[in-house]
Amino acid sequence: MDQSKQAGPAHVIAVANQKGGVAKTTNAVNLAGAFGTLGQRSLVIDLDMTAGATKALGAPTSGWVSTFELLTQAVPAEDCVIDSRDQEVTLPPNIDLIPSSRKLNELETWLGQHENRWVNPLDLLTEPLARLRPRYDFIFLDTPPQITRTSLPAFKAADFIVLSATPDSLAIEGLGDALRDIASAQKAGNPRLALLGVVLSAIPNPKTRLARQLCRYVDKHLAAPDGTSLKFETEITRTVVLQEAQRMKKTIFEYEPDHAVAEQYRALAREVVGRIAALGRNAFCHVGSERIEAFGSVLN
Repeated sequence: MDQSKQAGPAHVIAVANQKGGVAKTTNAVNLAGAFGTLGQRSLVIDLDMTAGATKALGAPTSGWVSTFELLTQAVPAEDCVIDSRDQEVTLPPNIDLIPSSRKLNELETWLGQHENRWVNPLDLLTEPLARLRPRYDFIFLDTPPQITRTSLPAFKAADFIVLSATPDSLAIEGLGDALRDIASAQKAGNPRLALLGVVLSAIPNPKTRLARQLCRYVDKHLAAPDGTSLKFETEITRTVVLQEAQRMKKTIFEYEPDHAVAEQYRALAREVVGRIAALGRNAFCHVGSERIEAFGSVLN
């Protein structure tokens, strides 16, 4: 990346769904990779105790300052970041990382300590993100697959939500729960939180009948007031290459940059930029909490 380029202030995007195994981490890491190929600088913050994003980017899950120290502000937010200066870890171009670790299990205990009784758990990310925003174009929050002490502050502090789903009924049900959580966050302290859309991943090629039905279902029920679907036009095809890249701890752009899925992630990144820009024009993706709650009820 041309270091003369002025980054920031970052758009903060939480990648979410209240179900595991729906490609949240794959999408967060490869979206960051796509923006990296476009010259944009991203930070991935791993908020999941299983440390999926940390492992996917080839970083260790112990021995480093992690999201536990970030959330508790035990050290300055800038010192939690693994970047190109850390020779022990080779990260993809234009991607920095705040890794997860097992220490996140201690967060509940930390919040219960007497000296922390005035800490608002919902605001754990607010100050750290304020310090980190000027350094990046995008900050991706890789959230856990359930409501936890790390997912709630992510919804409170994020600018945007990207929901991730795969073509199976449980993943679509998880969208309903996630939509209601977005609506709750909008009502309870983050009214500017916007749903950018739903990205469907692991789509068979050719599509199975079930995949076609579920895609139509999401198109039908996730429609904005102007009739535009909140599902991203770009779908991520199921391919073993993504699994191979993860095993090699690489993004698709490092592992096989000319693969069709790499172009899909570039197209998805362009859609994300377009929808963020559209928000300034009061366009389709700015959906209020009442409408989002209605979507959630339909999907469940």
